[in-house]
Amino acid sequence: MKKTESAGGVVISEKTHDVLVVSQRGLSWSLPKGHIDPGEDALAAAKREIFEESGIHNLTLIKQLPSYERYKISIEHGDDKSELKTIHMFLFRTDQTNLAPQDTNNPEARWVAKERVSKLLTHPKDKEFFEQILPEVNRV
Repeated sequence: MKKTESAGGVVISEKTHDVLVVSQRGLSWSLPKGHIDPGEDALAAAKREIFEESGIHNLTLIKQLPSYERYKISIEHGDDKSELKTIHMFLFRTDQTNLAPQDTNNPEARWVAKERVSKLLTHPKDKEFFEQILPEVNRV
């Protein structure tokens, strides 16, 4: 099994207080995140991934959130146990509202009401993570 490091963020709209959620390959819904490239730290990777998956570049860091582990999502929506990801997450806010994904593998991004995010997320570990940090999100 390959172990990888990923980074991403929970991005909150300053205007609506909604949360950014992205489509992964048009097959699943996730918080924006992806692999940390060589030479990047987790924060830089999180900002890059958020931009690539949503077009949002004006981010204000609020805090680092806990990291969590999960398997990669398989094409059938189950766990692909060939890759275990450690996902480093950050909490951001933004004044940008228009979404324009740059990455063709992540074709759609949406603003979702905080209380509906965990219902939309595909992977159970992503849902569990979001539910654990929801009190932090509600304070923003």
